[in-house]
Amino acid sequence: METQQEINYSRIAEAIEYIKNNFKQQPNLDEVAEQVHLSPTHFQRLFTEWAGTSPKKFLQYISVEHAKKILKDEQATLFQTTFDTGFSSTSRLHDLFVNIEGMSPAEYKNGGKNLSINFSFAETPFGNIIVASTAKGICYMAFEEDEATAISNLKLKFPNATYAQKLDLIQQDALFIFQHDWSKLSDIKLHLKGTDFQLKVWETLLKIPMGKLSTYGNIAQLIGNANASRAVGTAIGSNPVAFLIPCHRVIQSSGNIGEYMWGSTRKTAIIGWEGAKTNAER
Repeated sequence: METQQEINYSRIAEAIEYIKNNFKQQPNLDEVAEQVHLSPTHFQRLFTEWAGTSPKKFLQYISVEHAKKILKDEQATLFQTTFDTGFSSTSRLHDLFVNIEGMSPAEYKNGGKNLSINFSFAETPFGNIIVASTAKGICYMAFEEDEATAISNLKLKFPNATYAQKLDLIQQDALFIFQHDWSKLSDIKLHLKGTDFQLKVWETLLKIPMGKLSTYGNIAQLIGNANASRAVGTAIGSNPVAFLIPCHRVIQSSGNIGEYMWGSTRKTAIIGWEGAKTNAER
């Protein structure tokens, strides 16, 4: 006999499949709830608990992901993309795209066109790193041992931008952090592209003090959504700026180090290094 938890999981899985298969019809909350035989209020609460986001937000995410695939075709127009995604107007697609992607559909299609990015490589206590900047601030930082792979991954973020391998002052200010020069932290500027939710999570990470740790659940509480631990984990995993946005300071509530985009061993080393440095200052 199925437990209530198993029944709930089956219903949410069914709802997710229904949304994925019918997003072009842009089903509303009542329609999806009816498919899994729940009241809209109960379904809204249950879905949010299990998926870490609301049914409406999940539908929007699926819709934008589909639109992104279409826009990669150079011949695709915004009108065609709007129609194929199920929206009633290009303005709806535009507003949703800006909210989720941090840019308009046209800007996404251009892939960073007219954006100039400088990048350079540096050695850190935790391996080689690539750091990239626009005129507004650091837009990308990642631990990479192979320079060719590092450049390729950077260009995937902004495929049509203009690139120059050049160390600029914005990057220098950022790299001072590895020299234990915390006085430069206020000089570091960031140029980030993300959803409102991602930006809120990344901003919260910046408030975790050096040498301190937090948990996914605690971050979810700090952003005002205690049930969004899974969504917080996804946002943390999408962090485009290693070390400066300290996603390495977030661990599991059990005390386990947890996953890290650039390896759990490196995460452990960074946590230990920061702890030793801050203790030495006391």
